[in-house]
Amino acid sequence: MMERYSRQILFAPIGEKGQEKLLKSHVLIVGAGALGCASAEMLTRAGVGKLTIIDRDYVDYSNLGRQQLYTEEDAKQSLPKAIAAKKHLQEINKEITIRAVVGDFTPSNAEGLLERVDLILDGTDNFETRFLINDLSMKKNIPWIYGACVKSYGMSVSIIPKETPCLTCLMKAIPHDGMTCDTVGVIAPVVQMVASYQVTETIKYLVGQPVSKELVSFDVWNRQHSIVDMAKLKKEDCPSCGQNATYPYLTEERGMKTAVLCGRNTVQIRPNTTEALSLKEVAQKLKPLVSDIVGNDFLISFSINPYRIVLFQDGRALIHGTKDINEAKGIYQKYIGA
Repeated sequence: MMERYSRQILFAPIGEKGQEKLLKSHVLIVGAGALGCASAEMLTRAGVGKLTIIDRDYVDYSNLGRQQLYTEEDAKQSLPKAIAAKKHLQEINKEITIRAVVGDFTPSNAEGLLERVDLILDGTDNFETRFLINDLSMKKNIPWIYGACVKSYGMSVSIIPKETPCLTCLMKAIPHDGMTCDTVGVIAPVVQMVASYQVTETIKYLVGQPVSKELVSFDVWNRQHSIVDMAKLKKEDCPSCGQNATYPYLTEERGMKTAVLCGRNTVQIRPNTTEALSLKEVAQKLKPLVSDIVGNDFLISFSINPYRIVLFQDGRALIHGTKDINEAKGIYQKYIGA
């Protein structure tokens, strides 16, 4: 089995003992978009023993330019990203364990996903989820690696509980001007650069090597690169990592949850229920109302002009064609239920 990792073992900072540690490690990847795909593939090839991948979205043709795990067939079938990622990763390495979770990463399910996790890797596209990761990291004493990219610009920083500033401490230092891949685009090379930094620091931590604690940022198009020491930004009164931390982002909202997806003309509706839907029953109910229901074992999709609705087993729905939350709620309640 170790033959497949022979070149990695020859790298002195890892060696055979480091490889054995990797094989016993468990990494949680939150988000299976561009960064999540690139990071998951590298960690799979590196022989990290277990990966848990959670993602709320499905594969679309617009993903194929930069989300390297997915194929046209995945987009044709509208497979959930976590499921498609697992399928392709297991074809790369059947010796490791991969758990795919189709759903939102929320306060209600997040702690349950952290069982025996050694590190959390950020593959998200929004700060709401990152703040949740950050609070969990601080509360559970599990490191996480931040990563972000847009246009040709990317950045990454390692966040180690009790050692480095956390995301809440750094918020004023990290740019978040509202630009997203869906509004201004992104090129694949910057994805690979960010993921390479994230995975390098992940491997260093897992094999017991010192982790770089500076924030690195770069623009691959303009060949610019900078490293900033963030140590002095750690705040003693930080609500997430300070002496009297309250972990504000772990508070679960009650009732139906709604969110305009980052940079997209889409609203996600998440009902306050843990019961799985029977997609077949919902499809039967909708047949008299719509004519283009398609789906798979994980979701169904249908159109109600001018909207397209994608409904998942957990009751979540993506209402494409609007950014109006009240409008999206009305559509959900009319066609799916309260």
